[in-house]
Amino acid sequence: MSRFLSDTRVIARRSLKTLMRTPQIVIFASIQPMMFVLLFRYVFGGSIRVPGYDSYVDYLIPGIISQTTLFGGSSLAIVVANDLSAGITDRFRSLPMSRPAILAGATIAAIARNAFTVILVTLVGMLVGFRFHTGVPQVLLAFGVALLFGFAFAWCFALIGIIVKNAEGAQLASFLPIFPLVFAASTFASPRTMPDGLRWFAEHQPVTQVVDSIRALTQGVAPATEPTLLAIGWSLVILAVSAFLANRRLRNL
Repeated sequence: MSRFLSDTRVIARRSLKTLMRTPQIVIFASIQPMMFVLLFRYVFGGSIRVPGYDSYVDYLIPGIISQTTLFGGSSLAIVVANDLSAGITDRFRSLPMSRPAILAGATIAAIARNAFTVILVTLVGMLVGFRFHTGVPQVLLAFGVALLFGFAFAWCFALIGIIVKNAEGAQLASFLPIFPLVFAASTFASPRTMPDGLRWFAEHQPVTQVVDSIRALTQGVAPATEPTLLAIGWSLVILAVSAFLANRRLRNL
């Protein structure tokens, strides 16, 4: 365990240094969610009405936060695929180090990147009218739910990177689960307006649970216990399954 923790810290530091030395990655990754905020706030926001919300922006920003954690984790598929194709992962595997730490360090670094982007999106949202209507503990728990969800899906994207082993292919493959999960959810509009089959999917899939949890915790418009427990449960299941499969796949390369 001590070797695993030590090696994980080293790999996480390597990943963070890579981000610091390529700031354009962080800049462009930050611009995308900001564009979504401005686009939906000023282009679509005027025509979308959600019952229980005086301002659409209070409904929108929790959805953007959830979307941001997913998009932020998707870049890990490209990183893992690049390391595999460049032989860096083989070099790590030849060293006397913990094998699970190779992916654990990279996914932990993804949390730091997601945290920065989530804070930035929240600040931009506050500039365009978003407000918290609950206390500090609830807001911190909402951010924790979002980051846990992003961490769980970071493992999923790491698995995609291992399977595809090609940066371009990993980029395309990582978007396949994102779009149906993000847009067929309560991210931007209420599932009540969707057709029956799509509505059932939207109401029960993990992104909706995370978005509803963040909304309940930051806006106080509904009880937060049930969606928060469901969001955490989904995140832990996705984390456990993805981490197991990713490490097993890496071990069998």
